[in-house]
Amino acid sequence: MTYNFEVKGKSFVIGRRPWLMGVLNVTPDSFFDGGRYFSVEKAVARGLELVSQGIDILDIGGESSRPGSNPISAKEEMERVLPVIRGLRPRVSCLLSIDTTKALVARAALAEGVEIINDISALRFDQEMVKVAAESRAGVVLMHMKGTPQTMQINPYYEDVIAEISGFFRERMDYVREKGIPAERIILDPGIGFGKRLEDNLRLINELDSFLSFQRPLLVGISRKSFIGQILNLPAEERLEGTVASAVISLMRGAAILRVHDPQAVSRAIRVAEAIISTQQTSSPPTKSMDHVH
Repeated sequence: MTYNFEVKGKSFVIGRRPWLMGVLNVTPDSFFDGGRYFSVEKAVARGLELVSQGIDILDIGGESSRPGSNPISAKEEMERVLPVIRGLRPRVSCLLSIDTTKALVARAALAEGVEIINDISALRFDQEMVKVAAESRAGVVLMHMKGTPQTMQINPYYEDVIAEISGFFRERMDYVREKGIPAERIILDPGIGFGKRLEDNLRLINELDSFLSFQRPLLVGISRKSFIGQILNLPAEERLEGTVASAVISLMRGAAILRVHDPQAVSRAIRVAEAIISTQQTSSPPTKSMDHVH
């Protein structure tokens, strides 16, 4: 399954192969890499390193959204991300996305050459965001989150997590279409770890194909998340193997884009899995495979 994706007048086809979105957190407090790339020089160097590992999108964020994190002002967020965007944009050809819920930050980032708004609130927290997205013709990631980063992990509960997120995606897709953002500019993200219990995260990954009916690329952020830590009883620094396993299963279940901290390791695992599955496809009846959406 392939998808046309349009950003700022440019057209792409997603789904012929897995896409990788590299994570660049310019924050002192993100759950895994907080503080590592807080200076402009270190952040630009890390961005170039991620690009060298073959990512398709570089996702730059200046405000942590880990559970319990505190919000910062738009001014502080812009002071963190804009110099990094300016340092990277002339030097990289991949798409850039801005991980923000603030219209002011998004507008400034888009003016510096960013093409995608990755909004964990799905354009709900800032009423101006949908206008910025529509006018700029940027791509938009609509993510599901229960509550806010401050509250999302305080006893989240679902009667049926798949049905609830499907309803949310339907409502958000209708909303942005009414506001002048066509479906071709939308990516959907079920929000692994954002107001979800362990069983919710596992079910979401295992049943990602439930969301293929929206006919939009599914982005999955599984990298080093706490659900992996719950399974393995390990800190974020030791969750790479769990991330790789989750990434491969996510692709087999319908993900088109993976948001990762470690693109090289994930990419190598995908290549091996694809080689194994392609051999199986030539010698036995079809099963769920990497080609599920590609």
